[in-house]
Amino acid sequence: MTNIWMNEGVNILALLGTLVNGICIIIGALLGAFFRNIPERVKSTVMNGIGLSVVVLGVKMGLESDQFLIVIISLVVGGVLGEMWDIEEKLERLGKWVERRMGYGAEGMISKGFVSATLLFVVGSMAIVGALHSGLRGDHLVLYTKSILDGFASIILTATFGIGVLFSAIPVVIYQGSIALMATQIDRFIPASALEAFIAESTATGGILIIAIGLNMLRLTSVRVANLLPSILVNAFIVAFMYTLF
Repeated sequence: MTNIWMNEGVNILALLGTLVNGICIIIGALLGAFFRNIPERVKSTVMNGIGLSVVVLGVKMGLESDQFLIVIISLVVGGVLGEMWDIEEKLERLGKWVERRMGYGAEGMISKGFVSATLLFVVGSMAIVGALHSGLRGDHLVLYTKSILDGFASIILTATFGIGVLFSAIPVVIYQGSIALMATQIDRFIPASALEAFIAESTATGGILIIAIGLNMLRLTSVRVANLLPSILVNAFIVAFMYTLF
């Protein structure tokens, strides 16, 4: 009984960083809804600043690859899978469903806020590495840092797109929480060297997706970033295959 309780306690602790992240997104969204009268010039300038920062963060992450060919293959195969599954369209449908349930009109702003915030908060190394650190080491510092960034971003995104940003906390908690809970057991099955390789290559792959998000925020491109999300999964398979082969 004691061992079971201790295991349950470890799992609960592994979710601490993720829960803080979700709460910060919700608080930021509520503050953004309250400050909806922020002047357009201020919102535009701040969003451009966030977009530029996101691009720089993505570049920094993208340079962390040790074998960039893995990143390229992951993006190509992941992009094909994403288009076949049409992930972005499904995310937009989910956002519109939330919009209808909330009784909003057909402007699409709830959907746009949900999709934009979900992509920004879910994609990237901080979500993956932070959740892995929470599960493997009980270290929530990365997710605490991400929580602060996401909270501030939620204020601006909600002031721009509306309350749909608040609902992005749900996929964030599910995604990061699942990784953290799996990570509490992953070291039993995956050698440390393989895990480090996956973190490095997935960080670089996520970095490129982050660059695309930043460029979209700056309205320079219209990349369907959600349809590139399977590249992270492909990345894991390639690293696992190479580790087994060599």
